[in-house]
Amino acid sequence: MKKLITLSLIALIVTSCSSIQDKKEKSNAQVVVDFYDMAFNKHKPKLAADTYIGDKYIQHNPYVPNGAKPFYGYFTGYFKKNPDSSASIKRVVSQGDLVMIHVHSKQNEKDKGKAIVDIFRLENGKIVEHWDVIQEVKTDTASGNSMF
Repeated sequence: MKKLITLSLIALIVTSCSSIQDKKEKSNAQVVVDFYDMAFNKHKPKLAADTYIGDKYIQHNPYVPNGAKPFYGYFTGYFKKNPDSSASIKRVVSQGDLVMIHVHSKQNEKDKGKAIVDIFRLENGKIVEHWDVIQEVKTDTASGNSMF
């Protein structure tokens, strides 16, 4: 009987921990999606940074320095040059404190765009670190498959 109670308690704890982790991962994913939409579709990088980036922001993109201010400074200039740019999120994966998104980014409607995988690390519901991998979208591929 004690073993059954112990096993039941362990199962309950594991289920509760899993449920808490699922909620955190969903919350983190929503933070990144909302951040991305505000920054890259609504072209409000300062508001996005103020709302979703933490006190520290480690940047691994080779063109953007660390910190929220360099992020929104860089993209404010980018949007002045590319007022019709947009970003369509195709996939979102959340695991622990990491959220990965697969994005089709375009400078304008005629642009084939770029395929981007952005990886964000969050702490306490705020984005604190970023990596990305970017490649030109090709319509003709060796496999015949699209990039999305």
